[in-house]
Amino acid sequence: MRAVLQRVSEAQVRVDGELLGETGKGFLILVCAMGGDTEVQAEKLAAKVAKLRVFKDDQAKMNLSVRDIGGSALVVSQFTLAADLRGNRPGFSTAAPPAEGERLYLHFAQSLEKEGVPVATGRFGADMAVSLVNDGPVTIWMDTDQP
Repeated sequence: MRAVLQRVSEAQVRVDGELLGETGKGFLILVCAMGGDTEVQAEKLAAKVAKLRVFKDDQAKMNLSVRDIGGSALVVSQFTLAADLRGNRPGFSTAAPPAEGERLYLHFAQSLEKEGVPVATGRFGADMAVSLVNDGPVTIWMDTDQP
């Protein structure tokens, strides 16, 4: 699985003007299931995200996790993270098929909640409008296929 984490002070996702999910201090997580991914990758990614120490402690050092600060996460599916950029028009054939992608996206969100992080989500496959206030800015790219 691939994910882009943005440390935020707030983030929201809307579809057709309707607010679907939001978070305060925490993460906006854009996530993509890749072909061949399983629940194991979703669970490992969730565990890594929950423990990732990128929030400032009282010494202004990035030393605290989202759980440590009592933060939350807005998880939004984004198949374009699977983009193959060999040409001028990206291809997305390495993304998991839609039904599998949705299942793994939801499993990731549920796994993150099991790790103690409150989670809000967008709507898989919808044309979403995402707004955020990036804190830092801090943006981290993760891929379960990378060590």
